Amino acid sequence: MNQTLLVTKRDGRKELINLDKIHRVLSWAAKDLENISISQVALKSRIQFFNNIKTTTIHKTIIKAAADLISENSPDYQYMAARLAIFHLRKKVFGQFNPPNLYEYIQNMVKLGKYDKHLLQDYSKNEYMKINSFIKHQRDMNFSYAAVKQLEGKYLIRNRITKKIYESAQFLYIVISACLFHKYPQNTRMKYVKDFYNALSTFKISLPTPIMAGLRTPIRQFSSCVLIECADSLNSINATTSSIVKYVSQRAGIGINAGQIRALGSPIRNGDAFHTGCIPFYKHFQSAVKSCSQGGVRGGAATIFYPIWHLEVENLLVLKNNRGIDENRVRHLDYGIQINKLMYQRMISGKYITLFSPSDVPNLYDSFFSNQNTFESLYKQYEENNKIRKKKVKATNLFSLIMQERTSTGRIYIQNVDHCNTHSAFNPELAPIRQSNLCLEITLPTKPLNDIHDTNGEIALCTLSAINLGSLKKLEDLSELSHLLVRALDSVLDYQDYPILGAQRSALSRRSLGIGVINFAYYLAKNRVRYSDGSAKILTHKTFEAIQYYLLNASCKLAKEKGACDWFNQTTYYQGILPIDTYKKEVDNICNEPLHLDWEHLRKKIKKYGLRNSTLSALMPSETSSQISNATNGIEPPRGFISIKASKDGMLRQVVPEYKKLKTYYELLWTIPNNIGYLHLTSIMQKFVDQSISTNTNYDPKSFSNGKIPMKQLIMDLLIAYKLGLKTLYYQNTRDGAKDRQIELSTIANNDHCDNGACKI
Repeated sequence: MNQTLLVTKRDGRKELINLDKIHRVLSWAAKDLENISISQVALKSRIQFFNNIKTTTIHKTIIKAAADLISENSPDYQYMAARLAIFHLRKKVFGQFNPPNLYEYIQNMVKLGKYDKHLLQDYSKNEYMKINSFIKHQRDMNFSYAAVKQLEGKYLIRNRITKKIYESAQFLYIVISACLFHKYPQNTRMKYVKDFYNALSTFKISLPTPIMAGLRTPIRQFSSCVLIECADSLNSINATTSSIVKYVSQRAGIGINAGQIRALGSPIRNGDAFHTGCIPFYKHFQSAVKSCSQGGVRGGAATIFYPIWHLEVENLLVLKNNRGIDENRVRHLDYGIQINKLMYQRMISGKYITLFSPSDVPNLYDSFFSNQNTFESLYKQYEENNKIRKKKVKATNLFSLIMQERTSTGRIYIQNVDHCNTHSAFNPELAPIRQSNLCLEITLPTKPLNDIHDTNGEIALCTLSAINLGSLKKLEDLSELSHLLVRALDSVLDYQDYPILGAQRSALSRRSLGIGVINFAYYLAKNRVRYSDGSAKILTHKTFEAIQYYLLNASCKLAKEKGACDWFNQTTYYQGILPIDTYKKEVDNICNEPLHLDWEHLRKKIKKYGLRNSTLSALMPSETSSQISNATNGIEPPRGFISIKASKDGMLRQVVPEYKKLKTYYELLWTIPNNIGYLHLTSIMQKFVDQSISTNTNYDPKSFSNGKIPMKQLIMDLLIAYKLGLKTLYYQNTRDGAKDRQIELSTIANNDHCDNGACKI
């Protein structure tokens, strides 16, 4: 090659090409990594050098070459590619590899309008010099390649139009930490900033997209989940739509409870007109959800909830499928169908379910959530009242339709509303749970808004985070992590803005948190136990007991210091009732592990001091945030040793943690024979978790005769989940293939699907 070729550097200067410099960068990126071949990366890159080639072009080419070599046999290429990407990132952001001083950097970011100006008001220059000493920029080298690309695409502050990035990961972590504790006294906040930064930057804890992308910027909305309830009036429908637009534009996922909207043909204004039904208003909500792209961070998304006994349920269940026409489909939303024990019993016994318009059956809708005995009594009365419009459907046919649509779309979710209220952090008589959120793990009280300024309505917000189980050395480590997270997330509630009064009143009066976990699959593999064979039950019980115990203890300690949340009296905790008192006792039949922590002492402390937060735990999917920590998703088994996820930068490969050491202990999704072991573990978790769990069901059609999933199996798993007290079911995943998403709609005869006592609910 002609050594007189010139390269064009980032600043426009030109100089002679230096192949030794490229080799030095590759050697630096490969240091201390296993099974890495620098020559293989160079060969794979196949750079076609030409005069005035840009150094950025060379750098991007070798990054891609290293990333393309990521494999099960050579997982460390994900770290080599990451280091090269970090080198490239820092050059783009800072014009050099070494980051600047923190104080000068923040000054510039505030001047550019990228950081909130309060950052220069809350801390002195000397304090920033101290905080600067906390930063360990070398921790950038611990990211995987997928993590770096996700950081660039979603979390680091950038101009979404020009693509210019302004931040590095360690600055992101330290400035978030400074924001979280800026109101703390000067004699304590430095310790909290340092401890939280260390936990965050070493992947012991994980933060969700709204906090990672938004905290430190002038946009102050960091709740991941927004639950909006809609009443049966145009004013409430319009207020709901306005609320959706405000929150979807600020990175929140939306849950919409539209169950009260009256059915098609219902009278309006004493018969002056008849109602157009639910579908036109669902379309209205869909337009609101899709009106904003959330600043390019992620697209708007929402789940709509309605009861199984709604008169339009048969039409609502098919809204997402690919059959039909646009006029009778609303495909860009997801749907959650609400069920209770009476409905399951009707299906098991082969009886009928009677459908009503909520507007025709006073108090039935409210009692569906708040009091199951009242609901059953009213429901039977209305069934016998011949003056009320109704429709009877065979319960087995309706459940078959639910499961058919759940299988074909993967996105018909299940909410067991009775479990959501009987095993709840809230007193259902004062604050019933009437919906969940986008990802089916948040269970908080809501009230419809009559207009956007309504002071009586309640939009529920939940602020999330997760503990990386893979980082634990012992369960006692959870105490300090819980202490940090509860304090940090509680601070977020006071720090953020509230565009709607109904959301502000709820958030600041309930102070609900949802702390979950990531890396559960790695945690199991590390402890040599598995999802499917029962070996993980005791570990799961001990771990989630400890998580809930330490979270409650941290919130109680904070309540002693700052006071209990204003609406603490609406919780079951106020009554001295803990999750260990209200879980479905059928869980003891699958795991009769005793409690290991002093719950009675904790109960006394809560009775004395209260809790700062109405809820503490929720197990969310953590799809992207787990990737940042090089962790497996939430509680899910991995689909493969290498996960391949789509991003704006193409397909990103990520290898499971400690693959070479633990590959024989990992249990992959499609090697698990059925859902039973997984459902057993999630029910053990639900024993302690005070909100809900994003619980998935998974099916490989090839495991069944004719390549079709029997309806009997689908119903069986649904009943097992209900029997063991699960509050919600999230995705139904069907393995890709020629017979993907096929389902056998066999007739469900009486008790034909009740193997193993699943139907004894």
